[in-house]
Amino acid sequence: MSSSDIFISETIGTAVLVLMGGGVCAAVTFKRSKAFNAGWVAIAFGWGFAVLTGAYIAAKSGAHLNPAVTVGIAIKGGIPWSEVPVYFAGEFLGALIGAVLVWLTYYGQFRAHLTDPEVLAGHNGEEGMVDPAAAPKAGPVLGIFSTGPEIRHAVQNLVTEIIATTVLVLAILTLGLSDNGKGVGAIGTLLVALVVTGLGLSLGGPTGYAINPVRDLGPRIVHALLPLPNKGGSDWGYAWIPVVGPLIGGALAGGIYQVAFA
Repeated sequence: MSSSDIFISETIGTAVLVLMGGGVCAAVTFKRSKAFNAGWVAIAFGWGFAVLTGAYIAAKSGAHLNPAVTVGIAIKGGIPWSEVPVYFAGEFLGALIGAVLVWLTYYGQFRAHLTDPEVLAGHNGEEGMVDPAAAPKAGPVLGIFSTGPEIRHAVQNLVTEIIATTVLVLAILTLGLSDNGKGVGAIGTLLVALVVTGLGLSLGGPTGYAINPVRDLGPRIVHALLPLPNKGGSDWGYAWIPVVGPLIGGALAGGIYQVAFA
């Protein structure tokens, strides 16, 4: 498989992953959406189905869709390290594209939401800042693009992301989906999607379970760049945790596999 095949496959698959995952977050967030207030269970299942769809589309490249998965597979020996940057590049570009597509899909809802008097009431007069006391009522849109902790504690938040990502990547490695960069068919891909759903329901509560660096970083960059009035800040002080944590988790899963299962 050529580098261009890997890049194109991972770009399209990750774009669909982020489009559908961000889409369910938007659907639950916006009052002018038919799924408004559907809740965390809808988000967890939505992200699971997003992984399922993106993985089917990107089957040609092994459907990593996640740098943490790529790192774990490389440590296992499923792909050469020379291909890792190609996977990373496709995954990152796909995440950017997917986030832009979420904005285009919900363009009217973004405009209606961010000009809503309740949202405007959450701003304290400083450009891009939201009054924390008014934030629950204001419903800032960053959560459509990226994750954030319910309790802001850097060590706990980092450990949560490491643990959740380790479980995800170890499940993928032991399912055999990573062998030589090829999947094991529809059933194996479905099982990974169910693992993602289960992680959302069980371990997603503290941080929103990024478990994927580009899934968080790419959309966060798009949030920062899009011309959205009253959108609030992009929380760059937290942004390193959903990048570093999953990468550590992916590497840890690869190491566990080599010790316990290779």
